[in-house]
Amino acid sequence: MGFNCGIVGLPNVGKSTLFNSLTKTAAADAANYPFCTIEPNTGRVAVPDPRLIQIAELAKSAEVIPTFLEIVDIAGLVRGAASGEGLGNQFLANIREVDAIIHVLRCFDDSDITHVENSVDPIRDAATVETELMLADMDSLERRMAALTKKTRGGDKQAAADLALMEKLFAGLSEGLPARTVNRLTDAEALRLPQFQLLTAKPVLYACNVAEQDSATGNTLSAEIAEKAEEEGAAYVVVSAAIEAEIATLSDEEAAEFISDMGLKEPGLNRLIRAGYDLLDLLTFFTAGPKEARAWTVRNPATAPMAAGVIHTDFQRGFIRAETISYEDYIACQGEAGAKDAGKLRIEGSDYQVKDGDIFHFRFNV
Repeated sequence: MGFNCGIVGLPNVGKSTLFNSLTKTAAADAANYPFCTIEPNTGRVAVPDPRLIQIAELAKSAEVIPTFLEIVDIAGLVRGAASGEGLGNQFLANIREVDAIIHVLRCFDDSDITHVENSVDPIRDAATVETELMLADMDSLERRMAALTKKTRGGDKQAAADLALMEKLFAGLSEGLPARTVNRLTDAEALRLPQFQLLTAKPVLYACNVAEQDSATGNTLSAEIAEKAEEEGAAYVVVSAAIEAEIATLSDEEAAEFISDMGLKEPGLNRLIRAGYDLLDLLTFFTAGPKEARAWTVRNPATAPMAAGVIHTDFQRGFIRAETISYEDYIACQGEAGAKDAGKLRIEGSDYQVKDGDIFHFRFNV
């Protein structure tokens, strides 16, 4: 099961530099000119989770395997993308395939790095990208509404419901509201919304790319984006692509010293990855034993059989029960044996809702 976030933004805002740092590769050619990333590059990045290390130590696991998140570096967008300007058609097709959007915004001044608008204004840049996505969504809805109108004349009830929903969405988009912020939807309509694959319905994380000296505290530009994110119910992080690029070249020991010198508690990319993970509303559960301790990902909400199916489809198909210990109990009791002795190991059935941090041992029969 793969979950991915697409890194988007205007050209030369630091998308490819962040991508390279995330994957610690030179897969994306971070160059100082627009469209240096032509084909979307995809990298798998480990989700930082100190709980996994603690679990592995108590289980005396020989191997530690984190869970992963896919990051896709997508070509830069310019005004007119919705009508095919620049690499617009390709950009829109690429972004349609991701689960969530990490929108990188330039929040630093540097005369050596060109900006397609010749000035630094992250609010304007965010609006430029959002407008192109909204225009693309409106075009998509218009075409589909025309087809649905014909079906409703034949008495198709689902077509009538979808048409009513699309009309609400189109009205919201016409008012400048991304589909994810249209609040006039019923519960049933909100559940139906993902089926329409609208670009502006995807959850968004704003990544404020700041100068090195602002990496710990942010600046006035990133503060503007923080306010925008709060108004929209979106997420945001402050990160310095320049610092992350430097960290990616260092050994673990050197990186730790460098991070401390910069006044940071951890790399900004750790926060970016975790924020992307949270953006997708994902849960982490664990399995642990002498062979390996491993983190797994499942979308929230999920039942125990669904979690078992992430490991292997046979586990879900033949699910009998789940032996479950919460992370807190596992640590407090110094591992599985202590949790059993303390009565903290629970037997859960097929209706159990997975909680973040659960440590499972699945029983199944096929």
